[in-house]
Amino acid sequence: MAATLKSVTLQIYIYTGTSGSYSASDLKFTLQKELITGHSKIIFEIAEMVRDYISVSFNNDYVSNTVWVTTIANLFDETGTIFSFGNPVTNTYLAFDSYGYFEDEINPQGNVYDLITSSNIILPKDTAGKLPVYAASTGSVVINGSSTSITDNGNSNQKIQYITIPANSSTIVVKDSGGTTKKTITVSTECPDKFTPYKVTFVNKHGAFQDLYFFKKSVESFSVTGDESFKRNTVSTSTVTYNTYEGQKERFNVNAQSSIQLNTGYIPEDLKSAVEELFISENVFIRYESKTLPIIPKTKQFTHKTSLNDKLINYTVDFDFAFNMINNVR
Repeated sequence: MAATLKSVTLQIYIYTGTSGSYSASDLKFTLQKELITGHSKIIFEIAEMVRDYISVSFNNDYVSNTVWVTTIANLFDETGTIFSFGNPVTNTYLAFDSYGYFEDEINPQGNVYDLITSSNIILPKDTAGKLPVYAASTGSVVINGSSTSITDNGNSNQKIQYITIPANSSTIVVKDSGGTTKKTITVSTECPDKFTPYKVTFVNKHGAFQDLYFFKKSVESFSVTGDESFKRNTVSTSTVTYNTYEGQKERFNVNAQSSIQLNTGYIPEDLKSAVEELFISENVFIRYESKTLPIIPKTKQFTHKTSLNDKLINYTVDFDFAFNMINNVR
């Protein structure tokens, strides 16, 4: 009589390096789940647990934020006896800090060559850029006729590679390992006028760092936060007088929230995907006064603009700097 599945114990190893190079210290979770009556499969959702171990930091460097995940499942029958055949079941996955949309259905794979959604990149004149690619699938990247081969050594720290786009480039062709063209990207150059361009870098839907430049008007501001006050007694007990230059009210816990409003300038309709992904990214950074600083999109409503409806397309986005103006890091 064939054994009937009753429960599964799942061990989850999360680690960096090469596939399968885990040790006992990489065991992060052990889960146990029983079969629901009327069902034939036991399903584990581990995405959020894995995501806790994908650390995202950015200091104008571009690194591969990926980890390996190896799962080992032990299957048990209704008597609690471990299955003697096909057991345990071991699988290894490469995890990205990426996501899909509802209409993409379960476990969407996303791009497997260049790791941006749009087919356009705009850079300031005389400024180089970065293109993220997935090393396991991409064979080469050809920029203005010059080809760069992509090699994959299997290490998680180079699964996402960032190819330098030379200043004033015009065309990028992404090819697979067989030399087949998978995507052509148009690179445009914007000549800065009286406004200073700001580079905003964010983790896009593919789990890669992507740059988006804001070329036009910027407005900086701040709002006071945590402003409290109390009344104090200013009367001198010895002279029974008070000084008019000493106020009765005194402020405390004063701080401020710095903000910046940026405008893209006119962009191709295709770049709306980059703006959309910026809006919903949890990791956004700005290059500001020679420093890389974390920011949070403050604008909550995004309206898709089209050349048909809007003719010329630009977007204005408000950001909060992700820290207090007065340093109170303790």
